[in-house]
Amino acid sequence: MTDAILVINAGSSSIKFSLYLGTDGGRPVLNSHGQVEGIHVSPHFAATDPDGRVLAERRWSDPGLSHETLLTHLIDWIETHTGGAVLRAAGHRVVHGGARHAAPVVVDEFLLAELETLVPLAPLHQPHNLAPIRALRRLHPGLLQVACFDTAFHRSNPAVAQHFAIPRALTEEGVRRYGFHGLSYEYVGRRLSEIAPAVSAGRVVVAHLGSGASMCAMAGGRSITSTMGFTALDGVPMGTRPGAIDPGVILYLMREKGMGADAIETLLYKQSGLLGVSGISNDMRVLLDSSDSRAAETVDLFVYRVCRELGSLAAALAGLDALVFTAGIGEHAPEIRRRICERSGWLGIHIDGRANTRKAQVISTLDSAVPVFVIPTDEEMMIAEHTLDVIRRGAAGA
Repeated sequence: MTDAILVINAGSSSIKFSLYLGTDGGRPVLNSHGQVEGIHVSPHFAATDPDGRVLAERRWSDPGLSHETLLTHLIDWIETHTGGAVLRAAGHRVVHGGARHAAPVVVDEFLLAELETLVPLAPLHQPHNLAPIRALRRLHPGLLQVACFDTAFHRSNPAVAQHFAIPRALTEEGVRRYGFHGLSYEYVGRRLSEIAPAVSAGRVVVAHLGSGASMCAMAGGRSITSTMGFTALDGVPMGTRPGAIDPGVILYLMREKGMGADAIETLLYKQSGLLGVSGISNDMRVLLDSSDSRAAETVDLFVYRVCRELGSLAAALAGLDALVFTAGIGEHAPEIRRRICERSGWLGIHIDGRANTRKAQVISTLDSAVPVFVIPTDEEMMIAEHTLDVIRRGAAGA
């Protein structure tokens, strides 16, 4: 009988899912995917097949429906859609795994309690990542659940890349650089090893540029350092997050503006980044289409900061053998890719304008010292593969 794997990526207002049935060449096969969105406002469930054909859709008029109620509907639909396949496990994206977890872990109450302590490090993500895990434990207590961490891929970072220059006692308490978007980097790294094995064995910078944005330096497919640190605020500007900011700004806001922790958290997580600088939108597409000078300044700042980080990561690697763009902006904004590559020409990067606008996999010229790739990310597939590995290990140990 065919096994089914459910992948869940939950946020504050949505529950995204992917359903995999069976395997092909050892990899899970996507059967359907979709989401429940508009939670707390106007819940809307939609599921499509891999080709985008709508399989199911439903709307609710009650904005008070809980995550658990909506998750119950989702599970009911999945179980009627599996065609007799057995739902063997659910894999979850969990943003923060702390310093202990360098690999996916089977969920139990001890793990959940541990992950709850990390909520202050990822307040916008962690609570909503954990909520469906708890709900599924109540709805399907016997179902195997696997937590896959965005921080795990970066546990290979050397100590020097993890430390802040703060009192050692704080470092030992866990105040250190963790890095995020690890599931995306792991997937892209694997795809690069299939596309260009020799290149992937070298020094690679992957730019995960989206509403949440970061960059990662990889050597031999392993993370060496990344732009995000203790929380998902650091590094390059994002949709509503500032990226790197002088800590003195926080002190200024506290002392001179009388802002408390909650107000500062809201400013940093929801009011800054592309939205804060432009005053127009957190969407790069809107900014690129705008004739407003503030939009142009925001795009300039984004490109400038990405290029600064690229130079920093190349220095950490002591050279650069490839650059990879991924995620929403990285995959779909050729103008941003062009500007980043042209400004980074000093690294030996030369972009092919035609390839860049035609959605080619390689967008650099033949004489470019550093090849440039565009590789779509698939965090859900990465989670499904990890979950399948856990199932196989369990079967082998039985």
